[in-house]
Amino acid sequence: MIQKELKSKGGFERFLDWVERVGNKLPHPFFLFVYLTIGIMVLSAILSMLGISAINPASGEEVMVKNLLTREGVEWMLVNALKNFTGFAPLGLVLSMQMGIGLAEQAGLLSAFMRKTMYNAPLWAISLAVMFVGINGNIASDASIVIIPTLAASIYLSLGKNPLVGLMAGYAAACAGFSANLIIVGTDALLAGITQEAVKIINPDISVNPSINWYFMVASTIIFTFVGAWVTDKIIAPRLGEYKGKIKVTENQDLTPIENLALKNTGKAALVFLAILAVAVLPKNAILRNAETGGLIPSPFLNGIIPILMLFFITIGAAYGKTVGTIKTAGDIPKLMAEAVKTMSGYIVLVFIIGQFVAYFNWTNIGVIIAVKGAEFLQTVGFTGLPLIIGIILLSTIVNIFIGSGSAKWSILAPIFVPMLMLLGYSPAMTQVIYRIGDSSTNPITPLFPYFPIALGLAQYYDEDAGMGTLMSLMLPYALIFLIVWILQLIVWMVLDLPLGPGAGIYM
Repeated sequence: MIQKELKSKGGFERFLDWVERVGNKLPHPFFLFVYLTIGIMVLSAILSMLGISAINPASGEEVMVKNLLTREGVEWMLVNALKNFTGFAPLGLVLSMQMGIGLAEQAGLLSAFMRKTMYNAPLWAISLAVMFVGINGNIASDASIVIIPTLAASIYLSLGKNPLVGLMAGYAAACAGFSANLIIVGTDALLAGITQEAVKIINPDISVNPSINWYFMVASTIIFTFVGAWVTDKIIAPRLGEYKGKIKVTENQDLTPIENLALKNTGKAALVFLAILAVAVLPKNAILRNAETGGLIPSPFLNGIIPILMLFFITIGAAYGKTVGTIKTAGDIPKLMAEAVKTMSGYIVLVFIIGQFVAYFNWTNIGVIIAVKGAEFLQTVGFTGLPLIIGIILLSTIVNIFIGSGSAKWSILAPIFVPMLMLLGYSPAMTQVIYRIGDSSTNPITPLFPYFPIALGLAQYYDEDAGMGTLMSLMLPYALIFLIVWILQLIVWMVLDLPLGPGAGIYM
């Protein structure tokens, strides 16, 4: 898949080739997770017999490794097999968004919109736009990890460019840049709540609010928009080269009169939808605001953002299709949605075994113990200052491999590191930023990340030869460069003693 005729490859390029070769020799993702699931079962038995345990700092209770190869474990696996599959959170998100976006794509809206808005646009502008939207996409929570790569690939294809470049840029932006945003979003509120509980261990009078990292994350959004676009244009695009996959590259062409009319009707439908949404969100006592506080974080609006987005795409897709004739009757809508979902059949099969693996890993408590033991190690080696900060960042990247949920990881690590760094003179806001850097940077290269198989499935849609190694080798430059730049940004912040957010400095 990767362009092989590069005349002179540097050391890093050869390293990425090696990553791709080794990664692509791994078994099919389905069987990889089968082997990992079996491995967890065996490991749980060994660690349980050894009596491995840890004290969960969030609860103060001892956490023991639970053995899957016992009567209790076997019964749990059988009884919960279907629940582990249907209860796998990304499954509903992916299928819901695919029905909405897929309808818009099948009706022809996405292609027409791309040609209308980005006709003859320079590549650098497209890369910047994809990175900026992707980084800010976490306003829609995990939905952005599905939406942004899909749309970015369509944009590149519509412009006659390699769709895999857009896919990689969109996935990297939505994953590696997940913590950054120009505004305060649900992630900020969620992490701040956990940080607040950890602060009480030292000083219950200190208040933590969702804006404590806002200034730092606004700067990160701007920085990584340009850094990500540079990686896309200078490393990823040349590495992938010209697209030679099975999907026909759409030639740029002017829209027909009926397509222009359809876009106008689509715009009207979008305005009506947004007007109705505004009525449900903006007034003080609006139905989609928090019933108790009247705020938006948390609220039914943010908690229900996925079905809202799905309905939005269905609305505009139906409006466009009805005008151009791709949708003639109401019955055509579910037919086009079904066609869109067909492309996800492989992912649905894969989710069955992924759901078992994740559930087994959580049930055995192995992930919690790895996180606690890793944190204890950093404490015992006596790191201070910048080495300690970098050590916590690296620990977060390692834990990220084993625990996909950012809030779950922070629930474990916060009670350890927030009090420890407070005693060393660092503010809770600083500790939270340190964690967020390590947690976000490595998301796109973690094979156990719930959305990694989705990105791989999308890549295989455009190139059937793409494998896990292909995706990992293309994500590695983003992960490494984002991590390095983020650490440098943090060092600059420390040297200049800049505020991390309103009233939130680096030091106590």
